[in-house]
Amino acid sequence: MFKNTPFEAIAKTMSEAAPKFTPAAMQDAIRPAQDNLKAWANLAQSQAQQAQAVLVETVESIKSAKDPQAAFEVFKASAEAGMAMFAKNLKDATALSVDQFHGTVDAIEKAHPAPEAFAPIAKTLKTAASTAENTLDTAMEKGASMAASVAPVSKAKKAG
Repeated sequence: MFKNTPFEAIAKTMSEAAPKFTPAAMQDAIRPAQDNLKAWANLAQSQAQQAQAVLVETVESIKSAKDPQAAFEVFKASAEAGMAMFAKNLKDATALSVDQFHGTVDAIEKAHPAPEAFAPIAKTLKTAASTAENTLDTAMEKGASMAASVAPVSKAKKAG
């Protein structure tokens, strides 16, 4: 009935696999992607709400500034809060990415025809992703501490 041509091999595979494509099976196959998208949507919504709160606080603080120095201090505090929020958001996004990467590697290992042969590769991939996450965290911490240690340069007084 089926010969060994590429088209017929595909047709045979499709006809053999067709009974496996039930709505429940398709939902199970799509669920991890849906869960990942939901996690990203929740993270984005949370980060947007945080950014909005910082912005509202900055606007309210500027409204109450009585002089230029007070306004400058508001902008300075706002910039510091923005940088802290950026660092936290980047850390949260990285953690979510690495967590989802680990989940994907686990799923590949589970579906692999020889999971015991794939296990060392999976471990190496997951370790590399975790190392990249830790490296980013360390770089962010060092950058934040360096930025915090920078003192403003005092202006030299003009000679009279």
